[in-house]
Amino acid sequence: MTQLTDQAVEVAIDTACRTLRLPTIRERAAQAAATATREQHTYQGFLAELLLAECDDRDERRRARRVHEAGFPRPKRLDELDYAANPSLNPAVINTLAGGEWVAKGRPLCLIGDSGTGKTHLLIGLGTAAAEAGHRVRYVLASRLVNELAEAENDRALTKVIARYGRVDLLCLDELGYLQLDRRGAELLFQVLTEREEKTAIAIASNEPFSGWTKTFTDPRLCAAIVDRLTYDATIIETGTTSYRLAHTRAGGANSSRPGGAKSS
Repeated sequence: MTQLTDQAVEVAIDTACRTLRLPTIRERAAQAAATATREQHTYQGFLAELLLAECDDRDERRRARRVHEAGFPRPKRLDELDYAANPSLNPAVINTLAGGEWVAKGRPLCLIGDSGTGKTHLLIGLGTAAAEAGHRVRYVLASRLVNELAEAENDRALTKVIARYGRVDLLCLDELGYLQLDRRGAELLFQVLTEREEKTAIAIASNEPFSGWTKTFTDPRLCAAIVDRLTYDATIIETGTTSYRLAHTRAGGANSSRPGGAKSS
């Protein structure tokens, strides 16, 4: 084999990494080679270091892509939860859910509580954990999902849309109960729940207790059927009535009244 110049070697590595889609190796090859020479690494050790770095970065990119594809409206993580601000939340239960076994088994999760009690934070945080673990996750507002289904029905694409929502491993349905749905809207939502029943997981957040869902689903039988779909073998967490956000606002106001305290925005 013809001896390559240092410049030719760099060009060859760069070209090969672009062709093979190895961005981390392309970025770190020169520095890793210099370190290997200085510290007298073996060829195998040098190669292993680069390949492991590529695998780690690829895993990180895959996790980031899963989270992005979930469609969360804003980033929320479970380690940002302030349990002191909402004693209704049990850290042990949340940590168990973060493990994702319920997602793998296709079980429902219901988060019930007043506005500001951390339901959406939990929904996004648990959804993010599931996405980073490799699950396909989709977040959507209940009203937006019903509108999407109604438009799909008008376009004769309802079966396709329902199947798409049926394929994700975890459907995060937020703000269920904020708006009243007509019978057809409730029926469309029920079709999605039926498609997913006992196969793939669903997590919902609602500001209404189950007894109040008749205000959202005005048909009593349909309401009972939807509650049945969402609560069978489910984990139900009541986040309480004390506003999580209000507690933070009050804490911020108290801090700003102290000498040197920052003013809450």
